[in-house]
Parts: sequence; structure tokens; C-alpha cells
Amino acid sequence: MMRPEELRSHRWYGGEELRNFSHRTRSRQLGLNPEEHLGKPVIGILNTWGEINPCHMHLRERAEQVKRGVWQAGGYPVEFPVATLSETFQKPTPMLYRNLLSMETEEILRSYPLDGAVLMGGCDKTTPALLMGAASADLPVIFVPAGPMLRGHWRGEPLGSGTDMWKYWDDRRAGLIGDAELAELECGLARSPGHCMTMGTASTMTSVAEALGLTLPGAASIPAVDSAHHRMAAASGARIVKMVWAELTISRVLDGRAFADAITAVLALGGSTNALIHLIAMAGRSRIPLSLDDFDAAARQVPVLANIRPGGAYLMEDFYYAGGLRGLLSRLTDLLHTDRITVSGQTFGETLATARVHDDDVIRTRDNPVAAEGGIAVLRGNLAPGGAVIKHLAAEPKLLWHTGPAVVFEDYGDLRHRINDPALSITGDSVLVLRGSGPLGGPGMPEYGMLPIPDHLLAKGVRDLVRISDARMSGTSFGACVLHVAPESHVGGPLALVRDGDLITLDVPGRALRLEVDGAELDRRRAGWRPPAPRFERGYGALYTEHVTQADAGCDFDFLARAGTNPEPDAR
Repeated sequence: MMRPEELRSHRWYGGEELRNFSHRTRSRQLGLNPEEHLGKPVIGILNTWGEINPCHMHLRERAEQVKRGVWQAGGYPVEFPVATLSETFQKPTPMLYRNLLSMETEEILRSYPLDGAVLMGGCDKTTPALLMGAASADLPVIFVPAGPMLRGHWRGEPLGSGTDMWKYWDDRRAGLIGDAELAELECGLARSPGHCMTMGTASTMTSVAEALGLTLPGAASIPAVDSAHHRMAAASGARIVKMVWAELTISRVLDGRAFADAITAVLALGGSTNALIHLIAMAGRSRIPLSLDDFDAAARQVPVLANIRPGGAYLMEDFYYAGGLRGLLSRLTDLLHTDRITVSGQTFGETLATARVHDDDVIRTRDNPVAAEGGIAVLRGNLAPGGAVIKHLAAEPKLLWHTGPAVVFEDYGDLRHRINDPALSITGDSVLVLRGSGPLGGPGMPEYGMLPIPDHLLAKGVRDLVRISDARMSGTSFGACVLHVAPESHVGGPLALVRDGDLITLDVPGRALRLEVDGAELDRRRAGWRPPAPRFERGYGALYTEHVTQADAGCDFDFLARAGTNPEPDAR
């Protein structure tokens, strides 16, 4: 058990030198009496609240509940506003800024007199960003998930944010609903604080945080507005103080077993393809080897048990009441590493020991899964030598083995302008190809991967096509969309060589993605390819361009992912 004089914050406050005196003086300026903070764990609360982020609109209030827990446990809380990455509003994509928030997190934890931290977030990129930075700083931390919003409603039908937005927008394009219905849907899709209540990237990544052992048991599934969420926040504040005294740093929690269990959770949930990029990046910060092949190998062993949209029928509120992530994982303990430690102080197995499932249709049994194998596959071939991914659980089965002619779009602007051009002669057999949308080409790898289906096909009832890109796709999306093609077209990957009419084969059972063009012709095309001009000439964009890795390596910055440590700051 750590002693007060061994606290990291003691280096700032506890000495007899000029700087120590200065720190105490400024604390009195803040209105603090010595007994309020001296000799107590100083707990940073990194809050991603922002007025333009509806997923986090309640986190200002939750921070007060976290503080209550910290005070009650004998710590001193200090709240830090950090970047809010709003999936809805930040352009071209918050993925461009994930690494920026991770850097901010790491440097705040390193440079201030903090003994531990509570990380508050939930919107897609926020969770991995906070955890990546925390892993690099390696202090005791606990994560407070923002929680999913309540289910949407429209004319007696439950709605899922994102998933039903895509569905009804296509209905509008097909002429099945009009402006009046769309206006009602606009007010019914997202009707409370919290992140998407489908198994999109937000719910996937907060579940990952819990599966890694970085939240209190059961925290990830609690709806944002449920009173249990208030209590979880306060309990997390109390718990981090005990973690500091016990020196339970994040590196003691995150090991190879933790990441293996997080992969199992993602697959059993039918989770977002974005999790592959984020988990590879997160593992890299913890010096844990992880690759796309690890996901594909696990996918062949892990059944999908969560019957949640877009791959299932229910929403996160139903999942919570059915038993949540603990209930789901309690049915997979033979696939988990139950003896590892979590931030709760219990082993992972102990956190699952009392879990129960209350609805076997929402959380399926092993003998009645949503799918016998995990809903994500990793594809390789001459079109994706570095790998590509597909969430085949959310695609039309008939398209999972398909050969068709390519219709190529140079970038997202080209796609928007030409997708309904009759001259393209797009049919149900066509393979839509979008390039210029990867980590560098996007820039930031935007969620363009669910390419729109042409209006004339929607009118005929066609709702899915094979679509291939170096982009990402929202976890709330669906369809036969091949994503994360690596290397991307912007750096001369094979996607840059595809031409209209080229035959492309998607073979999900065989895990293959092939461009049916002979090697000599591809070599000829490659010799004539020229790299695009850089998108950024200065600023953060230039830093990003110079250092971001490809999708199969997690899109982290190379200088953040590499081995090595930073020295602790001298507080004197």
C-alpha cells in the first residue's frame, strides 16, 4: 500500500523548495485549504463534454458525480476539459483527430500533479483516444462510459440511430415515404443524451473498455439517462482513489489476455469494424502484438450472441435489461482469460460470476446464436495485400461470394456527383469502388464506406451491392461493404489501379478479395500511376500526413506507437 509521501502529486506539493512553496501558494489561490488536498490522491477527471456533442451532453453532470465519489473516498478531484470528438459534426471525420486527443490525454496525465485519472467519453473515437493516451502515460485510470441513448420511436416502431437513418433515407430516395414522415423521423431517431444505441462503434468501443477490464463491471451497457449511470459514475470516482493507493496502473491491467478477451467481446457482440483499427492502435500503445489475423482467427471460433442492430433485432436498452455485457460474456467464459486483474480489484472471472441473462432472444445461448461465427472477416488478395475487412453479418448472404464489373469513383465528391448517372449502367451485379478515402486520402479515413445505392436500383427494391473502399464505415451501417483496403489508393495501393469494367471477386468464405486482372497489366498501370499532391502544407494536418500509419497498423502516429518512454517531469 502506497504511503502519502510516495504519491506522485507529493513531488509538486510536499517538498520544501521554492517550487513546492509556489504550488501550495497557488492552491490557496484556488481557495483550497491544505487539508483538502495535501497527502491525498489527486485525481484528474478528463471530461470530453462539449455543447456540440450530443453523445456527451450529460457528462458535465456526471463529472460532479465522479467528484462526489472521489471526495468520499478521500481523494481530491480536478476536472480537465479535453477535446470532444463529435462523430456527427466534426469534419472531415473525428478519426483525423483521434491521435490528437490521445496526445492531449497523455500529456495532461504526465505534466500535471495527478496520481490517477477518470476518463469520461463514449462517442466513437473518444474511447480509444483516451485509452491510448492513458496507456502511454501509465497511471492508474478508470473509464466512465457515456452510455447509450434511449431507443428511438416512430409510429409505434423502435428506431436505432444510424441504422434506421440509413434505412429510411433510402426509403425516401425510393419514394416510399415523404417529407412529413421524414420530419417525424428527424425528431424520433435520437431523443436523449448518450451515444448510438445500436451496436455501432460507440457501443462496441465502450464494451471493449469493459472487456479490457478498465471500467467497473457492467458499466458499458447502462443507458446514459438511467439512475444506475449516476451511481456508476460516483462509484468509479471512489474506486480510482483505491486504485492509486494500490498502485494499480493501466499497464497492470492491459496485457495480451485482455486484448484477446476484447476481441472475443467485439465478435460476440457483432461489433463495429472500426474496432479492428482502434484495438490494434490501443495494443500498440501497450506494446502488445496484435494484427488483423488475430481477429480473423478468433472470428472462426466465437459465435455472435448479441441480437442487436444492425446485425440483429434489438437495441442497447434491451441489451442492458437482458443482462448487458456481463450477461453475454458469462456465456463465453471458456473462451476468456478469467484470471486476469481488472480495475475493480477483482479478476475478470469474479466480475462475471454473478452475471445473469434475462432474455434469451436479446442475448442468445451458444446453441441458438445469431451467427455461428463472428460477424467480421478479414480479406486478403491482390486488391488488398495488407488486408481488408467486411462485416458480413450485416450483408445480404447472396453477395458474400460474388464476381462483378467495377464501377470506379475517384473520391467521395466524384461518388456524390455521379452515383445516379445513367451512363454508368450500374446493375445489381456491379461492384462499386471508391478510392481516395483512406487515412491519407480521406483525409482521416472518413466513414464513406457504405456507398449509396443508385436511385433507380432502390426503386426496383435493390438494397445491397458489393462496395469496396479504403474508407471506414459507421458501425451503425450495413451492407456488403468491403472496408479498410490496405495499402490505400493514395499511396499507390492496388485500389489505385482498378478501372471501370475490371472484374472483382469477393469471396468471404475463402477470405479473398481479387482483382481479376493479370499481373503484367497491373505492373503497366502501376508504372503510369502518379501520387496525388499533399493535402496539407502546415499545422496538425501536416503532422498527421507525415506520421499516420495505414489501417492494418491502426492509423496511429508512428512516433506514438514506437517503443520508448518519456521522462517524468521535474516538479521542483
